[in-house]
Amino acid sequence: MAIRITDECINCGACEPECPNNAIYEGAVDWKASDGTALKGKVVMKSGLMIDADAPQEPVSDDVYFIVTDKCTECMGFHEEPQCAAVCPVDCCIPDEDHVESEESLLQKKAFLHGE
Repeated sequence: MAIRITDECINCGACEPECPNNAIYEGAVDWKASDGTALKGKVVMKSGLMIDADAPQEPVSDDVYFIVTDKCTECMGFHEEPQCAAVCPVDCCIPDEDHVESEESLLQKKAFLHGE
């Protein structure tokens, strides 16, 4: 499953540079599918969202850091555990029960994001 950041986030930013998919953004900041990935042009994300990979998308949260579910692979294929959760000083990076995914699905998402 993807990871989400709860509203207990203190906006320290420790998680953002740790994400191998550039799936973490500061609150109120637009995100792009192409940030940190091999995606270009029109793409259909895992959720079915059809977007231009280089076009800015609306922030998921205006108040705290957030994780773009379509870009989160729980660090599968990169690390043994989600790096955002490993470095979070207040333990607000938790599994997103609304987006449960198998290891195989997360690895397929990684391959999609990075053109493998």
